[in-house]
Amino acid sequence: FLRSIGGYNYFIFYTAPGKMGEKYLKLFRYKYIVVGRIRRKTSGEDTRRIALEMLKNGIEILVFVGGDGTARDIVEAVNRKVPILGIPSGVKIYSSVFAATPEDGGRVLIQFYKHRLLKNGEILDIDENAFREDRINIKIYAYALTPDAGLLMQNSKEIFFSQLDEENKKSIAKYIVETMDKDTVYILGSGTTIKAVTDYLGLPKTVLGIDVMYDFSIVKRDVSEKGLLNIIKNFHEKNFKIIVSPLGRQGYIFGRGNQQISPRVIRKVGLENIIIIATKSKLRETPFLRVDTGDKNLDERLRGYRRVIIDYNEEKMVKII
Repeated sequence: FLRSIGGYNYFIFYTAPGKMGEKYLKLFRYKYIVVGRIRRKTSGEDTRRIALEMLKNGIEILVFVGGDGTARDIVEAVNRKVPILGIPSGVKIYSSVFAATPEDGGRVLIQFYKHRLLKNGEILDIDENAFREDRINIKIYAYALTPDAGLLMQNSKEIFFSQLDEENKKSIAKYIVETMDKDTVYILGSGTTIKAVTDYLGLPKTVLGIDVMYDFSIVKRDVSEKGLLNIIKNFHEKNFKIIVSPLGRQGYIFGRGNQQISPRVIRKVGLENIIIIATKSKLRETPFLRVDTGDKNLDERLRGYRRVIIDYNEEKMVKII
């Protein structure tokens, strides 16, 4: 984020001490002022207190790094008194106050400086108990002012559900299963569209996690990046494929909700072995797909037009930006 601001030295940053901001600004030549104090072990209370200190200092925009939980802490402190901009860094990033990528965050800040265009952004509240039980229950927690920077900002997550949509998922699942190879190991991404594949086979699926299937059986559920790399090592003689579906209206196929499928995992499996599936209604709301793996070179290789399976034996070329 800070590097992407480039030569813009017009900004004066107000920052929290130490690891909450100062530590990183020291690496660059931007002007900054440290405000407030933080505890050794920081929490949401520190975030809210520092946000209020910044507000008192007359900031024009509040930039924070984190996920939806941090966004809720920020908006609780400042309400709509100042625009906020989230730099994505977390597991749950569903709200629409976040830049599409950390690098885009710098571009958004520059656009804000030039044009001062704002919009209402949704801060989403994820039911933590439901999340732990592998269910998604999302409500709008609040609305916040955030920069209006088009595709540089992400949309909020939307849950698609209709009878037609469910039938579409079943058709996709049927096609995927019929084209599967029993000797190939499949890394299954998160989401209900991919769960439809395992439902078709009568197998369990971690909706919000990453599972691994081989010979039409789930061999491992809710796998971490380390677990995936171990499986790739143990099944080194087998072919691997990754099946992913874009995250709601945001359109991310990597980097949101499936960080376990890391750049290392993707490279070992091979870009040519990625299968993307999405319902037609999802693609109507998501004209472009996105990637934010944290690896710039890999993201660049993933960009361009990709084949997306949208129904039984039906596909569409969709651009990844």
